[in-house]
Amino acid sequence: MAFRDLLEELGDWTGKVRGRLSSNFDIANFTWFRVGGPAQLFFNPADEADLSYFLKNLPQDIPVTTIGLGSNLLVRDGGVPGVVIRLSGKAFSSVSVDDNYLVKVGAAMPDMRFAQQMARQGVAGFAFYKGIPGSIGGALRMNAGAHGDETKRRLLGARAMDRQGNIHKLSPDDLGHGYRSCSVPADYIFTEARYQGEAGDPEALKAEMDNVAAYREENQPTRERTGGSTFRNPDGMSAWKLVDEAGFRGFTLGGAQVSPKHTNFLINNGDASAEDIERLGEMIRGKVREMTGIELHWEIKRIGSFLDGKTVSPFQQN
Repeated sequence: MAFRDLLEELGDWTGKVRGRLSSNFDIANFTWFRVGGPAQLFFNPADEADLSYFLKNLPQDIPVTTIGLGSNLLVRDGGVPGVVIRLSGKAFSSVSVDDNYLVKVGAAMPDMRFAQQMARQGVAGFAFYKGIPGSIGGALRMNAGAHGDETKRRLLGARAMDRQGNIHKLSPDDLGHGYRSCSVPADYIFTEARYQGEAGDPEALKAEMDNVAAYREENQPTRERTGGSTFRNPDGMSAWKLVDEAGFRGFTLGGAQVSPKHTNFLINNGDASAEDIERLGEMIRGKVREMTGIELHWEIKRIGSFLDGKTVSPFQQN
């Protein structure tokens, strides 16, 4: 489907935007699932000032959605109305480390690349990011963690921009991190994070990252079109085990499949629609609740609209 051309309606002020503006832009290839409809208007800002100018001028009734590397994202088949913002480039991916191991990193920096750069510079505390296929912005939003560590442990603060284009400097208390969550308003766009690192041996850090990468390769479907962990772990339990015990290992629906390797991962086998993937996820949630009374919550972020006449109800039944 195609949306009306929002760029034509916004007026002359968009001529002063230095970043990329594209109408009806196909964003499926920016997601690991490789599915979904277009963004009505896609914006890739040149830098923080460009982002601020755009948001200050954008009418408040136009919705704004921010995406990162798309590793934990499902875009629905009807596409995303309004503006989709994706940070990238040097302005949002820079990294600096001072003599006291205070680290500043842009929100668009991929977690894995950040871990590698810190190891090369002999800065310890970030090897766990080698196992997280997202960006620093997503890590801030979700308090991303792996291998017994998580984002909030070394976080000193962050910069974020609100829907009106104003910058906010946030403390750890402001961020309010919990398990795969934070208390920052949903419309804030993270632009930078500050961490406290410590001295480390580059070779030892590389070895630690190699172990993280080997574990991920052995236990997760890293070579498939997937969206990472589908459901959050309930308190004291593992989501994968609940899905497995409900009989879904390897189960397929349309072009979507539950990974035979790790049952908390859904896979696009090549011809899945976003509807197939979401419907399969809801079918799993329904069966697990029926069998155990436990309600699984999505960890994958689902955005956009269904195609006309298509919906996926919560707790889809077989």
